[in-house]
Amino acid sequence: MDNLTPARVVSELDKYIISQSAAKRAVAIALRNRWRRMQVEGDLRQEIIPNNIIMIGPTGVGKTEIARRIARLIDAPFVKVEASKFTEVGYVGRDVEAMVRELMGYAVNQARARLVEEHQEAARKVAIEKVLDYLLPFKKTAEEPSEEDQERMKRSRDKMRKMVLSGFMDDKEIEFEQGESESMPFEILPGMSMEILDINISEMLSSILPSKPGKRQKSTVANALKVITEREVNRLVTREKVAEVAKKAVEENGIIFIDEMDKIANAEKHAGIDVSRSGVQRDLLPIVEGSNVPTKYGIIDTSHILFISAGAFSMAKPSDLIPELQGRFPIRVELNSLTEEDFVRILSEPENALTKQYTELFKSENVALTFTKGAIAEIARFAALANEKMEDIGARRLHTIMNTLLEDYLFDMPDPKLKKVRVCKRFVTEKLNRVIKSEDLSRFIL
Repeated sequence: MDNLTPARVVSELDKYIISQSAAKRAVAIALRNRWRRMQVEGDLRQEIIPNNIIMIGPTGVGKTEIARRIARLIDAPFVKVEASKFTEVGYVGRDVEAMVRELMGYAVNQARARLVEEHQEAARKVAIEKVLDYLLPFKKTAEEPSEEDQERMKRSRDKMRKMVLSGFMDDKEIEFEQGESESMPFEILPGMSMEILDINISEMLSSILPSKPGKRQKSTVANALKVITEREVNRLVTREKVAEVAKKAVEENGIIFIDEMDKIANAEKHAGIDVSRSGVQRDLLPIVEGSNVPTKYGIIDTSHILFISAGAFSMAKPSDLIPELQGRFPIRVELNSLTEEDFVRILSEPENALTKQYTELFKSENVALTFTKGAIAEIARFAALANEKMEDIGARRLHTIMNTLLEDYLFDMPDPKLKKVRVCKRFVTEKLNRVIKSEDLSRFIL
């Protein structure tokens, strides 16, 4: 994080997202401000709150992708929610606190995976020693073994350890303790919502129901190593430790991306309470400005979580949000609609460009797929034209264009006769011209 300057963040985002420099700069600064806050000493650190961002722009221009890439860049807990899915407290539906619980759930999985990786080697060593105990059981005698016996046992154990590590003993059967039996499984029936209770059913039952003593089971050495390693990992990585690490990650580095923010804005001012709009805004306000949200892993303080909201705001404007909520999103950036030139760059420059993705998909069928510069320019032209004639869905139009273009090959593969596919400008024009010119075909195909 020390080396993650705003300029470097923008440079990393440029590898995947074309254009939208204003939005990239805004999130890069917000990200660096988090690191700067952690360098502040004393009580003032708690007073520095993040500048939440609201992104304004049509669909498919990179709003979600910017937030997602930022989270991956710093390996921070990240969750994307849709504002239109929430309802006001007291009505049937999801309440806004669910987004914090969802973020915490994600952070717990992330923290556990990281801790498991850290303790995997230590757990593996313990598992190997336990397997050696089963392979070379210590014979209890009334007399204490002599130094010569101890040395002989050590040599045998070292020799057996080398055989286990080399995989020579993988298929040998041993009998080992299975450990305490799992608690009785509890199935939540379809349609049951446990979100409001937010409890861990398996843990609740395991504390109520008695556990059976460990049984001995027969298994191969390879499987025994796997089972015992997992058991040791679970012993080393406790729930409390995972929750502690996850809680800190959420409160210090968590990012919540709220999409479709324009859907809860009131374009028309009228009396009465709108369950899906003003009510949701009022419930969202304390979460964004900082409050304590109860989760099954403990209380989460949302004061320093970074909130990034986004919306097309075609029917409503950011000023249609309630004034208090507007004040909690002080940074506003507008994302531009994508042009034909942008589509050309999107198809060729990013590390995850669609042309590169399809090239690898064809490669899996032993077919070499290539695109000429003229073909890429023509695809971009058709994408821009389709967005102009119909609804503007941004870069997502390229997915429908590319699939329509290569559909026959994707269906016919694998074909022993097909080794190379060269997509040129003429091929693109012949394939897409009829579709784009026909109003009905373009509406349903593109």
